[in-house]
Amino acid sequence: MISAVMMILAVIWVYQSAVKAGVPNLLMWVGIAAGVFLASQFFLVNVNVYLLESIRGGEGDFNYERDLSSVGDRKNEGGFQNFGGSLLSIFFELMPPVVGFLLVAFIRLQFIVKEAFSIPALFGGLAEMFAKAGKDAFETMKESVVKPKEQPKDKSADSNKE
Repeated sequence: MISAVMMILAVIWVYQSAVKAGVPNLLMWVGIAAGVFLASQFFLVNVNVYLLESIRGGEGDFNYERDLSSVGDRKNEGGFQNFGGSLLSIFFELMPPVVGFLLVAFIRLQFIVKEAFSIPALFGGLAEMFAKAGKDAFETMKESVVKPKEQPKDKSADSNKE
């Protein structure tokens, strides 16, 4: 879920940057950015699984097989239940989308906006993207507020005055 949201934001960011830069074949660059993000996710998630299994490898051997009728506590008591294990789990969860986002940022910088490498240039345009999205959301909410209609005047009151 985190990866999907980050990929959508990264692709929108690349699209807006390509439109601003006047790059031809901007949909090709958006597709390349999405493909690189997905490929990095695939690779890094598999690396994470390999690393986690190698860390947990000392808990049992290849002949370890739980009886299906055993309904005891199945949590990993030796690995990821303490504070350090929780931080390691968070790192393994967030590393793939962050690396994918950084790869997309590098592609955007080198091939779309063609600026020199620097940290502000690497993340340039993100603040404007979020500011524009917030402004558009505010305008949409402002327009959707229904103002109360004026009540029509009572015709019988007008006819009594005549």
